[in-house]
Amino acid sequence: MKIISWNVNGVRAAVKKGFLDWLEDEQPDIVCLQETKAHKDQLKNEILKDHGYHTFWHSAEKKGYSSVATFCKNEPLFVQEGLGIEKFDREGRVLITEHENFLLYNIYFPNGQKDDIRLNYKLDFYDELLPIINEQVESGNNVIVAGDWNTAHHPIDLARPQANMKTSGFMPIEREKLDTYVAHGWRDTFREFHEEADRYSWWSYRTGARDRNIGWRIDYFFVNEGLLETCIDADIQDKTLGSDHCPISLTLDL
Repeated sequence: MKIISWNVNGVRAAVKKGFLDWLEDEQPDIVCLQETKAHKDQLKNEILKDHGYHTFWHSAEKKGYSSVATFCKNEPLFVQEGLGIEKFDREGRVLITEHENFLLYNIYFPNGQKDDIRLNYKLDFYDELLPIINEQVESGNNVIVAGDWNTAHHPIDLARPQANMKTSGFMPIEREKLDTYVAHGWRDTFREFHEEADRYSWWSYRTGARDRNIGWRIDYFFVNEGLLETCIDADIQDKTLGSDHCPISLTLDL
């Protein structure tokens, strides 16, 4: 089974840049999209159907903002929009789908760069999510948390760590939240298979950052330890264009 996660920075823009052709060529079992920036009533049928996938959408109250979508070849057993926490759910950040062997959380984590209010909102999101997914694992479920986490965890995960120590996305207080997830048994699948540096999933549109590979690795698949043994590959599709992020993939022996 192959799952792909991609912050498309606007699904309508991504379709104009070849997203549906990419989907046809790639044929993953599940696709998790973040920052779709769309309500279903703004989308054409070519996105919603006729491409071999069941599509599920959780959109922000504000049009053109945030929002996530999950495309599944096989219809999920259950679908939930949001975490059940109003201050997060109104921004359309979470889709949960239940599959035969795991729960999949497709998440667009908040960005904290605007101001301290948004930084604290982001930190609260990390704090509120962790006990929810921990409880699922304690109840006997395997869990995959896919998406744009909006934080580079370690210096190896961005091109210029020293210059960004005070930038939201690499501040110690944000990185400590990811440390806490790891301490609770959550595993960064990419690092289970790749130790190399210079592998990133997001590049600023400014100053030709992508051409020079001045990037950040902020998109992840985290899994609980019990599911890790079924993971046979995780990678970053950094040659795929169409957004300021690129897709990331997780392949499981299921």
